[in-house]
Amino acid sequence: MTAHAEPLHGEAHGHEHHGPPPANQSSRMHPAVLGMFLFIASEAMLFGSFFTAYFFVRVVNPDAPGSWPPEPFEFPIFVAGVNTAILVTSSFTMHWALQSIKRGERNGLKAGLVLTILMGLAFLLTQAIEYAHVGFNTGDGAFASAFFGLTGLHGAHVFVGLTILAVMAVRAFRGHFTPDHHHGVELAGIYWHFVDIMWIVVYATVYLI
Repeated sequence: MTAHAEPLHGEAHGHEHHGPPPANQSSRMHPAVLGMFLFIASEAMLFGSFFTAYFFVRVVNPDAPGSWPPEPFEFPIFVAGVNTAILVTSSFTMHWALQSIKRGERNGLKAGLVLTILMGLAFLLTQAIEYAHVGFNTGDGAFASAFFGLTGLHGAHVFVGLTILAVMAVRAFRGHFTPDHHHGVELAGIYWHFVDIMWIVVYATVYLI
């Protein structure tokens, strides 16, 4: 009788948790944030491969480093500089949005997200105008392919970032975020800051060096 009584006693005083035990978190970082950083690391390697191709084209160019881009082509440095200012400013508005929701200020969150989205759209529109007036296309040599490949890759990331921000903005206007639950905004901010940093590297590498 004793052998049968022990399981019954265990059932009566057992834990309420059912299913597998929760995963052990050895880090103070939230798993979603850690996952975003790992994803960004893979994206950085993707950009690295494009930078490698770009520098290879410059090295094998017979006129490099004396003339880049090859004559008679020119890069719109001023327009790209304006785009850089727009994107850098958007990082500050994104930071404002995140800090606002941490303080429970929903209006600041909404305004920050909307301003960030508007500046991201302005960046893409300016880049499209630049492409239309740059004076060459992907068929005008390896340098043109490298230029459009690298800047286009970044533009695609801006578009993805804007899509994420748009989803976060919709959720913000529906009141989904609180000071204790705002990981969606934090993840979107991390990705957007990555996009901004990569553009600074692209701008310095392609347009200035």
